[in-house]
Amino acid sequence: MLALGIGLTAALIWAIHDLLARKLSQGAALLPMVTVVLGSGCIALVPVTLLWGDWGTMTYAATGYAVLAGFATALGIGSLYKAFSLAPVRLVAPVIGAYPMLSLGIAALQGREVTLADWLAVTAIVIGIAIVAIASRNDAGEGYAAPPKVALGWAALASFGFAATFALAQEATRQASELPVILIGRVVGLAVIGTLLLYYRQGLGSTRLQLPLLSLMGVADAFALGLVTAAGVLPQAEYAAVAASLFGVLTVLLAAVYLKERVRPVQWLGIITVFSGIAALSLQG
Repeated sequence: MLALGIGLTAALIWAIHDLLARKLSQGAALLPMVTVVLGSGCIALVPVTLLWGDWGTMTYAATGYAVLAGFATALGIGSLYKAFSLAPVRLVAPVIGAYPMLSLGIAALQGREVTLADWLAVTAIVIGIAIVAIASRNDAGEGYAAPPKVALGWAALASFGFAATFALAQEATRQASELPVILIGRVVGLAVIGTLLLYYRQGLGSTRLQLPLLSLMGVADAFALGLVTAAGVLPQAEYAAVAASLFGVLTVLLAAVYLKERVRPVQWLGIITVFSGIAALSLQG
């Protein structure tokens, strides 16, 4: 069950990352924060990739997919921080964590077989999200910086970004080595966010006090991704992906404990329904 333990470790790391993203993004300039997080992750990945990455396998096609994955990474992480800056974790985390549902849609468009169990899992995810959204519609006074539908829109965009990231990165790794693909994607994502930072004339000075914590978040994110990637060589590697995909429910639990975000029973029902569907979908995959 080593793969399961690795997946749970990655899920916990991502949950802590998202909890901190929710806390630090309140009223803060987001582009500098995302730049530091992506940049520190890239710095952590460089020595590992140079030492153990098989750069000789990187074809033009694989590099192209990795570059596209980088654009999707920028979309996903930027939208994630925006969503967490607008609404409590209980509203946006189930939507962000539902990216396996979009991954299934991408697989179907690519002509892969989609089973009845897959569609049942998707139905559970959709029902669970609907329960959380409807139950939260009157919570605008509690921790919301924008109407819930705006936060849900950004959460959906983040989910799409992550689904596209994994689909494009997986296509690249079918043709090449995983570590170079991951690094190229992160560097391109950093370049996109950095370009936006310059365009809007925002500096990194606003992150000065948060720099150590943001850097640690970036390294932790890269480490969690590396854990799940490395688990691919273990027996029953799918358990790592299943466990890691449950980071959202851990984020909700941590937010309820440490940020004192109130979650009503009906909202817990929706959250549990969403992540049960995600677990079932990941297991099918």
